[in-house]
Amino acid sequence: MNDARILYSECPLCGCERLALVGTASCARHPLYDARIPADMRWVRCEVCGHVFTDGYFTPEACSILFSRTNANQQVGHDFERQRVVSARIVEKVLPYADEGAWLDIGFGNGSLLFTAQEYGFTPVGTDLRASNVETLQRLGVQGHCADLLSLDAPGAFRVISMADVLEHMPFPKQGLTHAHTLLEPGGVLFLSMPNLDSLAWKLLDGARQNPYWGELEHYHNFGRARLYALLAETGFRPFRYGISERYRVCMEVLALRV
Repeated sequence: MNDARILYSECPLCGCERLALVGTASCARHPLYDARIPADMRWVRCEVCGHVFTDGYFTPEACSILFSRTNANQQVGHDFERQRVVSARIVEKVLPYADEGAWLDIGFGNGSLLFTAQEYGFTPVGTDLRASNVETLQRLGVQGHCADLLSLDAPGAFRVISMADVLEHMPFPKQGLTHAHTLLEPGGVLFLSMPNLDSLAWKLLDGARQNPYWGELEHYHNFGRARLYALLAETGFRPFRYGISERYRVCMEVLALRV
């Protein structure tokens, strides 16, 4: 499948057509790699806004191959007792700004954040692109949708939206954040986590040639804190808290308010 990706003609954040090659990496060792998808990943940088992203995003046909399998740590209920503690620390960062209402988790994965938010009194709602995960979530009595964020039509319905290690998977993150803004009630809270390209920890992994994110099969973007904050401002959010994520290596957490 040589045409597995739809190539970007411009930066998906700012629309600039001046793109410079950063480098090429292989995703062949990724646990979900399928030989029908080319192993080489080409990374480019926008010469205007500095955003770093792959030169294209997967076609629906390629996505159907990827989403036919699920990593063990992304399956509902995985390592639930330890993940419950990690998720509790996320919920507790949100509590000073929202302590009730509907909590929408985009790409809920193992479901831990939703389960824990429910324990704290929130009404949990989740979306995921893997149908088997959604079916499991529904059997546990939690509202789940096998749907893309952009397809949700519920203006102002949510007090909290979490996108834990999700934004870098979206072909067009600016569209995703803009739509999340419409789904949040005024003053609602957005939680984000993702790898931090700007961190010295990232640079150390690069220097040791051990950075896993250049070969991360399902990622289209590598954000730094500065570019993420600028994008949040562009889409109607005010970031107010930065933190270090416990979920994955060299990742950041950001809380932002809908303004």
